[in-house]
Amino acid sequence: MKVFQYFLFFLGLTFFGLGNAIAVKVKYVGLHPWEVLNVALYQRLGLTIGTWGVVSGLVLIIISLFVARSYISIGTILNAICIGPIMDFFLWLDILPKATNTWLDYLILLSGIVITGIGGGMYVAAGIGAGPRDGFMLSISDRTRLSVSQARIIVESLVLIIGFLLGGPVFIATFIYTFIQSPVFHRSLKLFKALVATVKKKKNQAHEGIVL
Repeated sequence: MKVFQYFLFFLGLTFFGLGNAIAVKVKYVGLHPWEVLNVALYQRLGLTIGTWGVVSGLVLIIISLFVARSYISIGTILNAICIGPIMDFFLWLDILPKATNTWLDYLILLSGIVITGIGGGMYVAAGIGAGPRDGFMLSISDRTRLSVSQARIIVESLVLIIGFLLGGPVFIATFIYTFIQSPVFHRSLKLFKALVATVKKKKNQAHEGIVL
């Protein structure tokens, strides 16, 4: 069962990294607040976009350790250190569609958002652990009277402002990103949670058959 869970987890991380890479190819139409910040840091300081994703993820993990460490697991750390390099790998391959500066770029971005949403549902459904951003939001919610949604809105708004001030790509898609990604994520999570439950049930039935 663990093998299947880790397979689903890493497949989800791969999809998430691929979706982010596709979105970055048309970044001028707008990105998710965290990617706005990562791109801005890349443009200002060098390294790679994925590297800054790793750095921001690890910073959030360190903060969460002092705030509410119960949300930090092996899955959280793997998420933080894997998605950035996966995204950089897909960008390095140079096989993704390039910006056309036409309406097609919005379709390219939409495909990236959908793929990211599917990947997010996969790795969360695997049950290995939440991502560093999710863990950070939960820890902030625990320490304040804010709901998780309110904590997310406040934190991502601050991240967006910082990214914008640093010159990150903020445009129309930045403000509709979550409205598209969240429904895809929830549907993906529901689907893959059911799949994990089915696999677990079949394994238990097989184990009981062997015992009998």
